Formats: sequence, structure tokens, C-alpha cells
Amino acid sequence: MRVLSEGAEAKVYCGRLLGIDAVIKRRERKRYRIAELDSAIRSQRTKSEARMMAAANMGGILAPKVLLVDGFDIYMERVHGRNLASEAAWQENPDRIGKAIEKAGEYLGALHGMDIAHGDFTPANLMIDREGKLWLIDFGLSRATSSVEEKALDLLLMKRSITPQQYRLFIRGYRKGYDGSRMSEERLSEIERRGRYQDRSLAAVK
Repeated sequence: MRVLSEGAEAKVYCGRLLGIDAVIKRRERKRYRIAELDSAIRSQRTKSEARMMAAANMGGILAPKVLLVDGFDIYMERVHGRNLASEAAWQENPDRIGKAIEKAGEYLGALHGMDIAHGDFTPANLMIDREGKLWLIDFGLSRATSSVEEKALDLLLMKRSITPQQYRLFIRGYRKGYDGSRMSEERLSEIERRGRYQDRSLAAVK
């Protein structure tokens, strides 16, 4: 297997499983944790991530299909393409980017309609494949929740990662995908007001 990336919690490899191009996400042991606790945490997070990916697929979202869950490893189909963070820099095809951004909003809306918060919804976790289809990846921080606050935080992450013009397209897609979009948007406004207040308070202290 070849290492594709390495994060704080897991390493991601590419390889093959039964002749299928696969990505393997392996949660590494944390030496600072008690071994039994570490195993329980990694096992629970691995199973939870696989469940969230399966739920996304059932909800009509293009996410890598889970091929196998084995201990602390998730084997999933490999998506060949570029993440939207890279794609967004391609100035020669703004129409394609606009459609992808709006589709991303629909995806997040669909997730929220299933009471799932992604936890790291940014262009880096959205991929455009060779056929131009949009995929949502990396469900490592996802969890089942009805919390309006957590759904609004998904919106906030995306809003901070794209331009205002792109966000207008994104939120249009989000409203298409989620009947409860108004509550999330209102909570997002509250969060942003809290942030501005905190910034002013810190500035006054300095």
C-alpha cells in the first residue's frame, strides 16, 4: 500500500481489494492513551464513520462506498479526481465550479435532513471526479445529531472557505436539499454575531 495522506488521527493509503481500486483509512494507535481505551475509541470511531458513509450513499449523496471494515481500518472505493479546493483555483471553468458548489449545498442539506452533521464540510473534502461528478469524502468527524448548532457550524466552515459569490450558490443548493434550512441559517447568523462580539471584547482587553 502507498501512503496518500497522514492526519492527526489516521493514515490514508491506496491499494487494491479483490481487484478494486481502494483507499484504506487506518486509525493509528495513540501511545498517550491507555491501550484498552485507545482500542475502544478507535474501534467506535471507525464503525461510526463507516455508518455515516453508508447513510450518505443511501441518502443520494455520492460518497465512497465502504468495501470492508476491519478493526481500525475502513476499505473504501477510490475516487479519482481533484478536491474542490484545487478545482476552485481553476479560473478557466467557473461554470463547472459554480455547479459543483451548488451541488455541495444540496449534499449538505441532504445530510442535515438525515440529522447528520459532517463536522469538516470544506472544499478539501469535496472531490470532482473525471466525469465531473461531485463526491463528499472524509466522514471522520461526522455524527448523528439533530443539533441546529452543529448544522450551522457546517455552514460556517464552508462559508469561511469560499467566496461570497460562491456561498450564495452554495446556500441556494442547501435550501433545495433541506426543508429546515431556515433554522440552520438563523443559527449561523447568531454564531457570527457571537464571534464579532468576542472579537470586539478581546480587542478592548488588548
